[in-house]
Amino acid sequence: MRTGAWMSLIASFFIIGGAGIAAWAVRSEVPKQLTGAPMLAISDDSRSKGSKTLKDIIFETQKLVVMIETENGTQGSGFLYNEQGDLITNAHVVAGAQDVKIKTADARELEGEVIGISTETDVAVVRVPGLAGLEPLELVRDQKAEVGDDVLAVGSPLGFQNTVTTGIISGLGRSFEIEPYKYSDLYQISAPIAPGNSGGPLVDQASGAVLGINSAGIEQGSIGFSIPIVNIIEMAEEWSKQPMAELPALSFTDDSDLMPEKASMEEYAEYLVTHFYDSLNNADYVYAYSLLGGNWKEGTSYEKFREGYIPTRNVVIDDMIVKTSDTDEATVTAIISVDERVDGKYVLSKYQVTYRVGYENDILKLLSGKGKVIG
Repeated sequence: MRTGAWMSLIASFFIIGGAGIAAWAVRSEVPKQLTGAPMLAISDDSRSKGSKTLKDIIFETQKLVVMIETENGTQGSGFLYNEQGDLITNAHVVAGAQDVKIKTADARELEGEVIGISTETDVAVVRVPGLAGLEPLELVRDQKAEVGDDVLAVGSPLGFQNTVTTGIISGLGRSFEIEPYKYSDLYQISAPIAPGNSGGPLVDQASGAVLGINSAGIEQGSIGFSIPIVNIIEMAEEWSKQPMAELPALSFTDDSDLMPEKASMEEYAEYLVTHFYDSLNNADYVYAYSLLGGNWKEGTSYEKFREGYIPTRNVVIDDMIVKTSDTDEATVTAIISVDERVDGKYVLSKYQVTYRVGYENDILKLLSGKGKVIG
């Protein structure tokens, strides 16, 4: 072999060897010099903590809010606050009960046990072994909300599980008494509290953290009251560490005007239709579909139902009229405005929709519906 060829071969070995050494250095030495987290991870973490949309917060909260039901039929809400499977709720929701039924957002039915309940403050803790290990909701432990803060009230008003109502903190330091409980230093909120909302979380719209426990509402007007979580968290955590050996006997009366009375069929029907459109606006098509009656579902698959509503957004109910009959049914006629996507652009349309509302297996459903364009 000629000298020139040998020199080229030797040079190639040096180049290959140098590249190998450089690669080894990059793989073994450079990581040692990197002390921070990957930039992608930082970016994702920052986005997840600081840029959650309202829909993200609603979705994450709803998964950890449950419906609670006692043997005597009392119904309310609760939310997961630790990894032991413990729920915070109102004492009046579980008063007189030790074992309760729990229904989760994904329709599981679990068993719960009351492990702590106050005789003065309307707060209780329920342990649900089936929820142990789940990451709980974040709590605001060290500060209180201020007037004007945007909030969400999540619960099961009138039996409609995982309903979300929006509002603001409209007052601070409210106090009153509903025997045997004394309510003091409450948040007053513009989000209405209906039967079944009690025990659900009051959530900060900006962060998704729990500010309080929704506890009472005034029937006249959209006003609710919530116990600040910072006021009761130590009590709840003490029960979780050391459950009560014996629960106190409680006699609860709901004669106060602050406790909502049983709703009429007109109110139930109006609430169901409003709730249906709220679910569509939140893109929760699965839940909206679950509000339909069996006969309606037989003629409309979920895929077809969802496909029909995907091009729409921002449904607003402009007017609503409810008529009832002697058969425990109601007819709801509403005028709605909706943004519809047509040829790649959103256009405003108006519809007149009519729903027949009634009970199916003791659950209120939209039995049938029809609509027509009016503008």
